[in-house]
Amino acid sequence: MQSDRPQLDPSDDDEQGVNSPTGDVQDILSDLFSMQTDGTSGGTRTFSLSGISLRHLTQLLRAASGGNGPRLYFEQDEEEEEDEGEMYEDDDDDYWVHESRPHGRPPWYEEVTEPVKEGVELLYSGDFGRIGPKSRSRRRAANVARQVLSRSSTAVPITYREELVSNMVPNSNGTTVAEYASNIYTGQFSTDSSFYYTCAQGKDMSDSGDFKLRSPPSDFRLHIFDTSAPPQPIMPQRRFYNHVDDGMRTTMKVSRTIQGRAGRWTITDANLSPDNERMIYSSITPTVYMTSTREDSPQQVPIPFADPAHSRSRYGYDSYFSESFGIYSCRFSADGNEVIAGGNGKLFVYDLLSNRRTVKISAHSDDINSCCWADTSSGNVLVSASDDTFLKVWDRRSLGASQKPSGVLVGHTEGITYVSAKGDGRYVISNGKDQALRLWDLRKMRSSQEFESIKEKHYGIRGFDYRYSRYSKPRVKAHPKDCSVMTYKGHTVYRTLIRCHFSPAASTGAQYIYSGSADGKVHIWSLDGRIVQVLDRSKTLPITFDPSAPDVEPTRGARQSACVRDVSWHAQEPVLISAAWSSAEGGSHIARHEWKGLSKMSGRLEDWVQKQREEEEVDTGGRRRSTRLRELAHRRALMRSMPGALSDDDDA
Repeated sequence: MQSDRPQLDPSDDDEQGVNSPTGDVQDILSDLFSMQTDGTSGGTRTFSLSGISLRHLTQLLRAASGGNGPRLYFEQDEEEEEDEGEMYEDDDDDYWVHESRPHGRPPWYEEVTEPVKEGVELLYSGDFGRIGPKSRSRRRAANVARQVLSRSSTAVPITYREELVSNMVPNSNGTTVAEYASNIYTGQFSTDSSFYYTCAQGKDMSDSGDFKLRSPPSDFRLHIFDTSAPPQPIMPQRRFYNHVDDGMRTTMKVSRTIQGRAGRWTITDANLSPDNERMIYSSITPTVYMTSTREDSPQQVPIPFADPAHSRSRYGYDSYFSESFGIYSCRFSADGNEVIAGGNGKLFVYDLLSNRRTVKISAHSDDINSCCWADTSSGNVLVSASDDTFLKVWDRRSLGASQKPSGVLVGHTEGITYVSAKGDGRYVISNGKDQALRLWDLRKMRSSQEFESIKEKHYGIRGFDYRYSRYSKPRVKAHPKDCSVMTYKGHTVYRTLIRCHFSPAASTGAQYIYSGSADGKVHIWSLDGRIVQVLDRSKTLPITFDPSAPDVEPTRGARQSACVRDVSWHAQEPVLISAAWSSAEGGSHIARHEWKGLSKMSGRLEDWVQKQREEEEVDTGGRRRSTRLRELAHRRALMRSMPGALSDDDDA
């Protein structure tokens, strides 16, 4: 796995299963010096490069530059790829691309401007919320104030929350509500959104506001914030207001700070139980720890996923186990009685009631970066996502007879950073290092027999490292056996394992998909493939501003680009909270993004009125509507608003 960890010590990376480039560089240098010949007396030495490829020279230049400055990226030969699979239409001959380090959209990105047929079918399938609000939105007839006022005189069913707020997508660039001295790896709302929790590496923030590494970096902390309380105001002259501890300051109400157990490098994942009473976290060791969220000094219960050792050793944090591997992802089940975890190619399930491991699967040929439960009812279906580019679906009811997956989701051409389930046992989404977010229907997965015939074939870019390289233009858009339903693009997946999620089902019907991005933005897509909102973290306001106040334009230059690793959407309100890594000064910033209507958005009233008129004069096919048709639609609306009248849209 190409983990989030920087390559400081090659031996440590090998321990994580990361392929260090040090050996390759040493081989290149050995080849160079072995071919060394002396020139004439007093002359300079020369080297014969006949045995060194351009790719190897590129690797040598990268190592010599220390990972900084411009780089050269080579696009693979067309003959090296299979002929099958969808190709890019403007495919050119082989060429070198000279680029610097920015993480913006690649120049070959194809923006989706019209709804995609498969996505529209999903929207109107009934699986993603009520159809009525979607129909009104496409007709530009959604007016929240009118809907609320007409309730007193219109005979309609009880108002659904989705009907009122499904079109309220968070649209502000956000206001900083917390600053960390270290990188945030998880930032999520609880199931009921009454809490927001984070986990991070161990660093200190000194009294002068400077950032420095903690030594040793084992002081992992988890913070739980009470989101039922609004952020507290902060005065600009009081720089360290709400300075909670040495590694974080915030305007949010801190409910609990939990000191994590020592682990490797960082806490990679954390999850809050459905009842908000317990929290689990992993730190690249064979043990996941569970702690209470209600006690001041809670006892932390180890959940071991490794096989017990025959004899104990006094060395290392995994000394009580015979296996040495790391857990990268962990999740509670819907009832909170089980835990699913994934790590170095293995997938596990632990029963907390019987206090034993019930499932152990050698699931993938590479590291499992993420795993989840496919449904919130039975808990029988598991999904794992790996750096081997595949997602695998497992049914625990059939694992006794065979260790083969029930099916495989094929489509990504690079490793997968995250998988998230809708919770209905049918739909999941995944983020990939091929710069694509894909939506899957578990009913359309490939069989194990089909997978056996394609598992050894790789369609990605050889040598691509998402932590340091920029993704060159691929030869194929997707795996030739792609079985995904939809693909969403526009964001960038570099530097860390960036996460993606469905929007809340209760308030939006899960009709939106959103993700962080290495370009410092939060991308929100409609299911039909179009980007409906992009939130720019470089324009996020400082911590001294009120997140709910009217939007203002930054008076100073924008911040340097950040990397948005995780984002979470409030279950009942049109509010997002994003966790972004700072690129220059280090540390992380947590920002709150709200939906802000006309009264809180910049711009003149006349501009908004004119924009609304223009939108109302265009139907769903892009044609302008005549005055007569507008008057006819107005009369129909008046008739529907009469007492006792029924609305077809509301019954949908």
